Amino acid sequence: MSDGLVPEGGPTRPAPTITFQDLSDTPAQTPLDGSTPVEQVSGVLNENSPSSTFSFELVDMDPAQPLYQPVKPHWFYCRRIESKDLWLPFSREDSERLEQACTTSGNEEVMVAVEGERYDVRVLERQRYAVYWDQRPSEVRRCTWFYKGDKDTRYVPYPEEFSNSLEEAYMIAVTLDEWKRKLEFPSGETVILHNPKLFMQYQPITLQDEWVSSPSEQTRPRTVKRSVDNITAEIPDGEPEKIDHLVFMVHGIGPACDIRFRSIIQCVNDFRSASLSLLGSHYRRGQEEGRVGRVEFLPVDWHSALHGDATGVDQDIQRITLPSISRLRHFTNDTLLDLFFYNSPTYCQTIVDTVASEVNRLHSLFKQRHPEFTGAVSVVGHSLGSLILFDLLTNQKIGSGETEMDEGHRGDPSLLTCDVLEEAMCRMGLQEHLATLQRVDLDLDSLALCDDTDLAALGLPLGPRKKILNFIQKRRLLHEGQQGMVLLAPGLQAPEDPSPLESLGQQSPGTPPRQRPLLRGQSSTSAVDYEYFDVGIGQVSINYPQLAFHPQAFFAFGSPIGMFLTVRGLKRIDPNYSFPTCKNFYNIYHPFDPVAYRIEPMIVSEVDLEPMLIPHHKGRKRMHLELKESLTRMSTDLKNNVLGSFRTAWQSLVRMPAPSLPQTEEGETSAERSMIEIEETACAAVRKESKADLWTKILEWPKSPSFIHYFQGVGEPPESTGSAEEEEGHQVQVGMLNGGRRIDYVLQEAPIESFNEYLFAIQSHLCYWESEDTALLLLKEIYDKLGVAFEQPPQ
Repeated sequence: MSDGLVPEGGPTRPAPTITFQDLSDTPAQTPLDGSTPVEQVSGVLNENSPSSTFSFELVDMDPAQPLYQPVKPHWFYCRRIESKDLWLPFSREDSERLEQACTTSGNEEVMVAVEGERYDVRVLERQRYAVYWDQRPSEVRRCTWFYKGDKDTRYVPYPEEFSNSLEEAYMIAVTLDEWKRKLEFPSGETVILHNPKLFMQYQPITLQDEWVSSPSEQTRPRTVKRSVDNITAEIPDGEPEKIDHLVFMVHGIGPACDIRFRSIIQCVNDFRSASLSLLGSHYRRGQEEGRVGRVEFLPVDWHSALHGDATGVDQDIQRITLPSISRLRHFTNDTLLDLFFYNSPTYCQTIVDTVASEVNRLHSLFKQRHPEFTGAVSVVGHSLGSLILFDLLTNQKIGSGETEMDEGHRGDPSLLTCDVLEEAMCRMGLQEHLATLQRVDLDLDSLALCDDTDLAALGLPLGPRKKILNFIQKRRLLHEGQQGMVLLAPGLQAPEDPSPLESLGQQSPGTPPRQRPLLRGQSSTSAVDYEYFDVGIGQVSINYPQLAFHPQAFFAFGSPIGMFLTVRGLKRIDPNYSFPTCKNFYNIYHPFDPVAYRIEPMIVSEVDLEPMLIPHHKGRKRMHLELKESLTRMSTDLKNNVLGSFRTAWQSLVRMPAPSLPQTEEGETSAERSMIEIEETACAAVRKESKADLWTKILEWPKSPSFIHYFQGVGEPPESTGSAEEEEGHQVQVGMLNGGRRIDYVLQEAPIESFNEYLFAIQSHLCYWESEDTALLLLKEIYDKLGVAFEQPPQ
């Protein structure tokens, strides 16, 4: 069928005019080559086609003609992939909802939520719209008839009008038991209903020349199928309606997120599909008992806002970009420059505001569409996205521990605009402490310079002190925000040297007047040992926005956080430090990732602590890693035993006096006897080591201490005894950044990756979106908090 018959991805045309012709009653017409139509059809059928078995289908005919049964439609949507239209089926639950809405709506437009309510389908318009992100609408079809040519990998649905015409012709043929009916279309295509199981479509025969293929190749028929049950289509299972947890995923540099240059939306879709599959295999009992639903993953895109027309940064960069090696320069401008933009106060503010506002917008929209949701929320950052989230979470305020003043006057902005101490104390409900402040001649300006130690020295209780400090903090932020000043995060130091423009008494155009920020403002975060923070944590001096929720966990994929903190001048992270509003932090990386860095050595520098190895999702350690460790351990033990035996024998030979030597039998010398003892000891060591079956060690990996530690948690001691080093590593406290638990988690490389780590370096940085081991780690940490037991599926 030509392109005019089935417009891929475009609007459907009106039903064409069809001429019915019964091949059995039509006289034979001899074409130019002298063959009859029957010979032409049989010749085409007998051709070797890789995607058709027409001769077999002609033989396999049911002699009893079935009664006509209306076809059951299934709904499909079109996805544009690499300039090609790919038709994908909805799940059975979504298809049934769409069909019900189509049959009951009449002429009124109906909106149906599909795919976990991430998309809305307008039934009459036949369009599918994304809910949470910007995406072009895609066409939707109510499909009953399909075709597939020689070069097609899957069946393609016909337009609905054309399918209705085929269904009508099929109904007539079944009812009258008259087959071999030919349906001719104005465009020249022909569909022949040979029998109830064989339908074919023929292309029109056009004039040939020497540059095109032969007529037999051009007129090769297409296979036509009725109903989705007769085609090979992977219909996805419906997603559980219950949502247990919400996760926001922030991408790194550039618009592409993986090695196939896909967007963050497509990568998150794959990660979501992997998590659904793992829930079905590792939490099957919980799903059967109704305690496990699903985890919703939503992408957060900030690259388009930075490189959009609002900032104009792309036009500015393009004007100064050299014309040579244009592709490489375009790649650099579109990806690597994001690192420099984030270190610029101007564009860092844009990036941080975009991430925070997008996360808050998605969270609010999600709550509107799922008002019954009561679960927790987590955040995931990949590459630079993890650094953005780290800086955001570092500058969050404790919302759940807000003081009564903030809760009582949240909607009263007049409190923060008070200019008189008496009025402010009255609005805070601290009138009884006003005399204490007036006794030392304090006003609002001098009160803003006080800290908790000064207020405690005045004899104020803890509660009033917290109210006053919170008032001072909010009033200062409001004042500086109105002045248009750039704010420092709590605990950061301001540069002492003025900018070149300020040193000359000038000011950049369009820049509001700035005052020198405080060197160390009152921090509302957890206690931090600033002894190790020589220059703060080096964050850009901007106003960090607040998130609308408190994340339960922060997962960093391939994160350069450790490197950036070190470059910023941070010597060490205090073990008592934790995010103000997030109590769990996991640094997940691939061992060959060139961008990833560790966090634990910055907290526990005196202990050489190996990262936690993430087990394979199939419940074992990768065989090549276990084999490598077993061979290394075997060679080390053998070497130590042999050298120890030689050393012991030599010391015995040298130190033992001659009278105390035992008598030798049959003229043996002491040296010969010592050599015999050495050989016997070495052989015994080899025999002892050989008794340990290597494959038994590999298969017993689930019983190892590291495996049990991962799947049972830190609080449960491993049942099997391991080495002292492993037990010590598991019991080491690595600070409160992850609630006392381990922070660094390393993936296991694949066998092919171990052959050349440089060859798979870039792929290792982009592998997290399709990593089932990574997805399983997230699911385990999420459902452990919900009290759902982990199940290892049988092998």
